[in-house]
Amino acid sequence: MTTVEAKAFVRSHFEDFVNRQDLTAADRNFTSDYREHGADAPPGAEPGPEGPKQYLAAVFKRFPDIHVIIEDIVAEADKVVVRNVWRATDRDRQQRIEFGGIVIWRIAGGKLAERWAYLDSPHQLH
Repeated sequence: MTTVEAKAFVRSHFEDFVNRQDLTAADRNFTSDYREHGADAPPGAEPGPEGPKQYLAAVFKRFPDIHVIIEDIVAEADKVVVRNVWRATDRDRQQRIEFGGIVIWRIAGGKLAERWAYLDSPHQLH
């Protein structure tokens, strides 16, 4: 996969998996031994697509309108780095929130193999 293809793949992944809330994208996009290293990942998350599917399903319940916007994307070798902004309504608190983050993806065999995420604390939008 070229760096141009890798960036397009990651963009498409965010659009499908998060913005369209298509949980089946995990089965297409993650390797069977996919690993989470992000601080936001729940402890004991299963390797492979099931961990992210379970995590995002819970996110969609609490933040039904969550949307991610990619601000910057850089690729080199087997890594793609994304700086993004997330916006959502917290269903429990009825508040609009926003937070930013940096995500590093490692791609292997045309799929997402590992993820490192560094996310800001959510803050309320006015």
